[in-house]
Amino acid sequence: MLSALLLFACVAPVFGQSVLIEAESFDQRGGWKLDTQFIREMGSPYLLAHGLGTPVADATAKVAFPETGEYKVFVRTKDWVARWNAPGAPGRFQLLVNDKPLGETFGAQGAKWAWQAGGTVQIDAKEVELKLHDLTGFDGRCDAIFFTKEDATPPNESAILPAWRSRLLGLKEKPTEKSGYDLVVVGGGYAGMGAALSAARMGCKVALIQDRPVLGGNGSSEVRVWAMGNIRRGKFPRVGEIIEEFSDHAKKSPGTYEEFGDAKKEAVVRAEPNIDLFLNHHAYQVDMDGEKKIAGVYAFDTRTSEQKRFTGKLYVDCTGHGTIGFLAGADFDMAEKGRMGMSNMWAWDEADKPREFPATPWALDLTMKDFPYPRDHHGQWFWESGFDKDAIGDAEGIRDWNLRAVYGAFNAMKNKDGADKHAPAYLTWVAYVGGPRESRLLQGDIVLNQDDIISKRDFSDGCVPSTWSIDLHYPKKQFAEKFPDNPFISIAVHDQRVDRNFGYPVPYRCFYSRNIDNLFMAGRCISVDHEALGTVRVMKTCGMMGEVVGKAASICATYDCTPREVYERYWPEMDTLLKLPGKAHRADLNDEIEIPDDIPALAGPLGPPTGLDPNKLDGTVVDDAEAERIGNWNGGTGLKGYVGYGYLYAGGDSGGAVRFAIEAPESGVYDVRFAYQPHENRGKTVPVMVETKNDRLEVKINQQKDPPIEGGFISLGELQLDKGEVVTIVVATAGAGGTVHADAVQLVPTKK
Repeated sequence: MLSALLLFACVAPVFGQSVLIEAESFDQRGGWKLDTQFIREMGSPYLLAHGLGTPVADATAKVAFPETGEYKVFVRTKDWVARWNAPGAPGRFQLLVNDKPLGETFGAQGAKWAWQAGGTVQIDAKEVELKLHDLTGFDGRCDAIFFTKEDATPPNESAILPAWRSRLLGLKEKPTEKSGYDLVVVGGGYAGMGAALSAARMGCKVALIQDRPVLGGNGSSEVRVWAMGNIRRGKFPRVGEIIEEFSDHAKKSPGTYEEFGDAKKEAVVRAEPNIDLFLNHHAYQVDMDGEKKIAGVYAFDTRTSEQKRFTGKLYVDCTGHGTIGFLAGADFDMAEKGRMGMSNMWAWDEADKPREFPATPWALDLTMKDFPYPRDHHGQWFWESGFDKDAIGDAEGIRDWNLRAVYGAFNAMKNKDGADKHAPAYLTWVAYVGGPRESRLLQGDIVLNQDDIISKRDFSDGCVPSTWSIDLHYPKKQFAEKFPDNPFISIAVHDQRVDRNFGYPVPYRCFYSRNIDNLFMAGRCISVDHEALGTVRVMKTCGMMGEVVGKAASICATYDCTPREVYERYWPEMDTLLKLPGKAHRADLNDEIEIPDDIPALAGPLGPPTGLDPNKLDGTVVDDAEAERIGNWNGGTGLKGYVGYGYLYAGGDSGGAVRFAIEAPESGVYDVRFAYQPHENRGKTVPVMVETKNDRLEVKINQQKDPPIEGGFISLGELQLDKGEVVTIVVATAGAGGTVHADAVQLVPTKK
């Protein structure tokens, strides 16, 4: 029901008889979106008319007034392109009272959030219907509407729920208490979900607070960054099994709405009886018990403004920006220069007939040469801006600049020098929720750096495998010339020295605050420096951090200890928990842990195979990962159908060779096989030598042809072998006539 405020002079004499309506509380939002990203900047959620150039359906609300009569009207809004002196005011909208529009058009003035006067209106009945009527489809925005009989403009405060708003909204002076939690998780991305699920399954009572209507963060349908980072490998190959239960399998980034499985994520969380899920709740304030302990976290419902206070033994900051740590006074760092930016990805398609797109004089003035062509009908991660801008205090400005870039690019495609090739083109999706990468980094007992990762510094508490390269983003120079102050296309610079298979084990001591005794952190705000952030920040890796934190929280709750003491006093128990399957569970901290029957098979130190599982193929198989390399060989995964984790390839006549050794399990006759993936650049005369204690075979293979045996194998010949006898198979590059490919070898017993 709409939270409209009825206020009489005796309650708020400054405003007399006044009515305040928060736009987010409209009972029918029509096509308007609830935007909660910038509450810390401007004080409130707001409604956004994100129609991609087509006006959205009206948002409507029934509002009760204390009495009839003439009221002055104010609407808190802004002209979102005015800060750049851009012409056109794209965010225009009207306010209708009982279907009659006010004379003033809103969203057409003011570079900052402010109350725009809307004139006066005669209210003839105590209940009226309000409508927000979008005029453009280009991101008009409305925070609140204020009716008053007094000669006063409402305060233009950017504080969250200031006293005057709370009074007008009729909110309780004291928030609703939500207590009794072992762990309060703030942030519902991969890290927050991992922490909540892991802790709940270990018997903790958990509150999971998320300020959006969906879970997943950057990995949700709102942002659509596909989940990267390898899981289930390294020292603790069970870590990652929880993440695998809800992770997306999008084929692109951005993918489709359906691929990100918002409903599946929510269902997995709601299936846990130990989790209380609070979607659409924004955490904004922290109570402290002294200087080193969090006593409570305040959050309000972004739809009704109802306030809640969450209390627990432990807290975990999974906000990405380190918000809870910052509010609690936790030590943090933020790189002064070279920070990565925010992406707003987008997608387009082609209809079977021409489509119109409005001119966008207020967008960035772009031609087709000013941006990379959005191939495959999507604008990818590199539509990124805000480098070294204020990622926390001006996130809305960064997002809006990205929108101007996207609309400017599509305008070039539709109405300028790309028009002749894009008549049927139309926008299908533009992310209005930004995907940020870097801001505050909360500091723990270890601040992990690039040298630690590259040198594989061995920390005794290493537990989360980071397999992404050190991937740092910078403005791409060729597209930065026209807008040097805020380029909107980035380039990724990769340091490939990270172990992409086993992974670098990130230490547990990066996952708790060094100066706030009951604060964990998981996600991209953990204790790393700028360079190390480049490898740990991808979704699945962040999710595994959450899994580790959840198990540590159960130890803290059991022994009434701090996160630091888990490492100092209880690491053997932590080691045991990290080896448990992700589905292991107990209802209470004092119960025995149960292992269900449907757990995944234990992965090896390199994780589950990304290709064909050698253990499921006939006979005995040795993958290229176990082979001896001579010379320079590259690893690849681009040609699908490979065995294990990938394959090896090297140039013809490069002097390289790969040596496989495979042992016969029993005495008998075996077909000796070799696996490769065909390609037009492969050699036609690849030399392969097979040697045993009694036999030697030499074969030349045309690797441009499809291998004839299932699994990508070709027979090298049949041999009589004794039990335990070793067959050596050498694949060389000399005289190969092209690139040489080596994937696996196989022994299959024959029926002779």
